[in-house]
Amino acid sequence: MTQAPVISAAHLDLTFQTNDGPVHALRDVSLDIAKGEFVSFIGPSGCGKTTFLRCIAGLEEPTGGTLTVNGMTPDQARRSRAYGYVFQAAGLYPWRTIGGNVRLPLEIMRFSKEEQAERVKRTLELVDLAGFEKKFPWQLSGGMQQRASIARALAFDADILLMDEPFGALDEIVRDHLNEELLKLWDRTGKTIGFVTHSIPEAVYLSTKIVVMSPRPGRITDVIESTLPRERPLDIRDSAEFIAIAHRVRDGLRAGHIDD
Repeated sequence: MTQAPVISAAHLDLTFQTNDGPVHALRDVSLDIAKGEFVSFIGPSGCGKTTFLRCIAGLEEPTGGTLTVNGMTPDQARRSRAYGYVFQAAGLYPWRTIGGNVRLPLEIMRFSKEEQAERVKRTLELVDLAGFEKKFPWQLSGGMQQRASIARALAFDADILLMDEPFGALDEIVRDHLNEELLKLWDRTGKTIGFVTHSIPEAVYLSTKIVVMSPRPGRITDVIESTLPRERPLDIRDSAEFIAIAHRVRDGLRAGHIDD
């Protein structure tokens, strides 16, 4: 029996009403995401990538079509804590230690002290930050801060991880390292990941599925199922298969501009 998709959008539209008139952010977006997939969304600035992610998270309300998360409305899924969300900036509270930042959602959810301590320890180990629990954010590099942000999103063990361009502000060397670490983390945890990026190599390297979006109004111009193996050393980016997928992504981005 085919498993129902974890995330399912059908003919999704979203129009913002502004003082300058309506802004059509998403138009006729249909997409299914299966359990355990790593799905990247790529497209030009303003194409609706982040808006779609925020719709999944129940932070924006579509004006047309349907969207379900774990068979529920996004708002129900949000209230049932179905997902963790990682923003572009790490967003760590400077007055809290790294452990305190990771612990925050667990405190809000009223986990016991013992459970909080165990989960903080486990998630910091997952993102290779064991031993940094008592450090403050300003004592960590940008890459380490973003790993702490990922740990915070993982702390309550939601099945879905939504990531909005989390490595965009980092230099290429750090970004490459975190891409490798994120793939290992995904392999260990089996999470379903939705990942927004502007980088073609990042989208191709990380994903089982790449969703290419057009300029506003955001539409899906291509959905590419990756043929790369699950084990992906960084030098796979030099392979003919990787380059062919990257060319298809680039073609999809160009087609979106031409159609517009």
